[in-house]
Amino acid sequence: MPTISSTRCCDLIALTCHPDSRPAADLRVLAQASRTGRSIRVHYAVEGDLGRLRIPPPRPPRPGERLWQHSCCELFVAREGMSAYHEFNFSPSGEWAAYAFTDYRQGGPLAVQDPGIAVQAAAQKLELAASVEVSIQKNLLVGLCAVIEDGHGRLSYWALRHAPGKPDFHHRDGFALELA
Repeated sequence: MPTISSTRCCDLIALTCHPDSRPAADLRVLAQASRTGRSIRVHYAVEGDLGRLRIPPPRPPRPGERLWQHSCCELFVAREGMSAYHEFNFSPSGEWAAYAFTDYRQGGPLAVQDPGIAVQAAAQKLELAASVEVSIQKNLLVGLCAVIEDGHGRLSYWALRHAPGKPDFHHRDGFALELA
């Protein structure tokens, strides 16, 4: 499947909900990524009745654990043709996590600086922006994803592209955006 190409900041792109994980609320999830040198800036927007969702409350910025078990925005970054990749999780709480993988789900925590998560929320829209540095200097393949938790604790999985089968953001088929 072809990738979406971007050499500059792209417009917000609609993420699709995995067919096996329907959200309780009528939602629209959008994302964008841009690259400047070693920095990747991401912006996510969740639109809909936020009152029907569980959004983590603000906390002091710090590394967190298991952020993907609740509402969380995710970024996957890989170099084309390489099996290694990085995963970044950004919570609306201000917490973050980062992981380095040498191959599919083979890896562990990665120490990163505070990505400067900025969140704006209103009744119908939540926006989250963050910035991370990556050491990869060539073209990047990027996966933009989100996990959204509803008021009953059910999770829905959103991505630019889903791999066949159960939700799996680590699958390379989901790395659908190319950043030059």
